[in-house]
Amino acid sequence: MPSTPHVEKHFTAGETVRDVVIGMSDGLTVPFALAAGLTGAIAQSHLIVTAGFAEIAAGSIAMGLGGYLAARGDAEHYEHEWAREEEEIVTLPEKEAQEVREIFQTYGLSDAESATVVESLRKRPKDWVAFMMRFELGLEKPEPSRAWKSALTIALAYIVGGVIPLSAYLLQPDAHSALRLSVVVTLAALAAFGGIKGRFTGVPVIRSALQTSLIGGLAAAAAFGIARWIS
Repeated sequence: MPSTPHVEKHFTAGETVRDVVIGMSDGLTVPFALAAGLTGAIAQSHLIVTAGFAEIAAGSIAMGLGGYLAARGDAEHYEHEWAREEEEIVTLPEKEAQEVREIFQTYGLSDAESATVVESLRKRPKDWVAFMMRFELGLEKPEPSRAWKSALTIALAYIVGGVIPLSAYLLQPDAHSALRLSVVVTLAALAAFGGIKGRFTGVPVIRSALQTSLIGGLAAAAAFGIARWIS
């Protein structure tokens, strides 16, 4: 009887999802808080929209730059640790070999069982360094284009998130009516975004939607309260 091929499906876009979450969550809350704060002082929606889009432009640039610098920092840290491990396997080979044995001991292997692997790694310095980077330091090599991808993903997600709460002010000329509609639209967007995030990350969709709505709603409410208090 023919066996059914076993195909494993794993989600491997964790960094991209993280960037989308960072950009979208800030995009949904910060422009909303600005618009809500201005509503108390300005009755014309078009002025709030102008200020809101100016904030989206500045915020997306700042968030994207932050994502770029963070990713570049990860890459530079990885390069620095790689160089250090390369030096140590040359200057301190016995110490590094013992560290390999200790790593295997955490998986239940004895010194005798790990000896073959240790000797094999001694003959392949690059593989030895790669092993130490992953299993001793817990570092994965970043993609070369990771910094630019992170910057663009965060910036675009921020823009998309920011347009959502401002869309109510584009539809309603009265700022106070627009604010009420913006609250509904923003919470619905947070719920939808949370559900989609849960679908990709394996978290139950309803739970992820509720968590995202609650956390995003609390953040937006806090930002709204501060903005209104300042204004």
